[in-house]
Amino acid sequence: MAKEGLWGFGCLMRRKRVDSAGTRCGGQQLAKRLSAVDLVAIGVGSTIGAGVYILVGTVARQQTGPGLIISFLIGGIAAALSAFCYAELACRCPSAGSAYHYTYICVGEGVAWLIGWALILEYTLGSAAVARGISPNLVLFFGGVDKLPTIVARHTIYGVVVDPCAAILVCVVALLLCLGIKESSLVQTIVTTVNVAVMVFIVIAGVYVGFMTGWVGYELPNGYFPFGVNGLFAGSATLFYSYVGFDSVTSTAEEVKNPQRDLPIGIGIALSLCCILYMLVSAVIVGLVPYYALDPDTPISSAFAHYGMEWAAYVITIGALTALCSGLIGGILPQPRILMAMARDGLLPSFFSDINKHTKVPVKSTVVTGIAAAALAFLLDIDQLAGMVSVGTLLAFTAVAVSILILRYVPPEEVPFPSSLQDSIHFESISCSSSIQGTEGEKNKDSVGSWGHLLDNEGSLVGHPLIEKAAHAEHNELRRRKIATWGIASVCIGALLLASAASAKDLPGGGTWMRASIWLVAGALIYLFYGRSHSSLLGTI
Repeated sequence: MAKEGLWGFGCLMRRKRVDSAGTRCGGQQLAKRLSAVDLVAIGVGSTIGAGVYILVGTVARQQTGPGLIISFLIGGIAAALSAFCYAELACRCPSAGSAYHYTYICVGEGVAWLIGWALILEYTLGSAAVARGISPNLVLFFGGVDKLPTIVARHTIYGVVVDPCAAILVCVVALLLCLGIKESSLVQTIVTTVNVAVMVFIVIAGVYVGFMTGWVGYELPNGYFPFGVNGLFAGSATLFYSYVGFDSVTSTAEEVKNPQRDLPIGIGIALSLCCILYMLVSAVIVGLVPYYALDPDTPISSAFAHYGMEWAAYVITIGALTALCSGLIGGILPQPRILMAMARDGLLPSFFSDINKHTKVPVKSTVVTGIAAAALAFLLDIDQLAGMVSVGTLLAFTAVAVSILILRYVPPEEVPFPSSLQDSIHFESISCSSSIQGTEGEKNKDSVGSWGHLLDNEGSLVGHPLIEKAAHAEHNELRRRKIATWGIASVCIGALLLASAASAKDLPGGGTWMRASIWLVAGALIYLFYGRSHSSLLGTI
């Protein structure tokens, strides 16, 4: 305690206990009304934004060519690894707060405070950027800027381009979220269904046109990968942000009826569905038009217009609008819950932790979130907003991955689980270390008070099989942790070298690729065959 008071950093490393009853402010709880279907709708709606309607053309022209499908797959695999981390933590710690909550439990208060504000930055700026992108699509739908109603058209005031349409939509969504989680998830489901239907239309219509015209986009003299492997990895890094949004599902963990079952199902199905739709749409579009002829601003609409299907632009615009609306709902939904979780932990005023008695949602936090996002959407340009969103995303994903490592490889007694869960962990530990003892341990239960026969002349415990097995199990556990540490470090270093090699413009002889791949594979093998083979102690909770 003296050392903690001297340096003043003790509170930064303080971790909270996974005790859902203890974290409720004044006994207030969110209503448990969400099912797996609701989670899938929230996940898909938050993930599939209008960005895919633009990224297909930009990435294909500049980085991947027809290999866009592979880049979407690589980005989806990377997103799936993060999704698995989120799903596991959401099952073990089902409470509001998402990455902030998990970091507070596994890492400490200081890092959790940083992650909480990073998430607030991400969701607020992301929502404002999404709302700001609705006006240009309305212009396409109505056929020109001059045809838009004055109340939703952009205006220039003292050199600042303001967007009242974006601010109005943010306020409408915030009002919808105040009505209740079930009502907002129902609207999210309807809007997401329309968006998915439009993407299915793009695939079906594109396949028909492609077979009629012979898929001219794939008839290229320089092959399917004109930019090489570097282009594939660069494209997948850009497309990875098309999958960001599934983490909003975990922010509703406290409102799920059966979180241990529904959260992994919701996250898994949502991410899989998004990846499949992305790959199908990209495969169709790069096949209809050569990648170098795609319009970087409206690739899908221009691809159909190239074959005289101008009417398809209206359908695609509807899809883009519904994608933006569902992304706006999914962007505003998590933030009030993060504010509520931080207020419960004393890191924000208790004002943000209040839950409405009728709707069972944090109405005050939602109103504050809506006002802040509406002001940003009204005043700031989308380029200024989008450039700051990735910071919060990367910090949150990194913190969740670190939390998983801590949860798996730190001794169970050092992780602040509630007493009930701690007892189960201790039981599993005992079961694992004494599984080979059989009934011999039962015979010695009634002899706890008579250990004298285990002591030698010097008073030490020697020569007894139970003691030797316990010591051997402890030695194996320490050995497992060392091997896991080296394995994880090797994988991280290999991934860093692999990313550096992928971003390099000149790769002499492929030596860097080979060394990075060998290091990466070696670390993965160490982790899989040694670390995971002894992880039943922590992997069963």
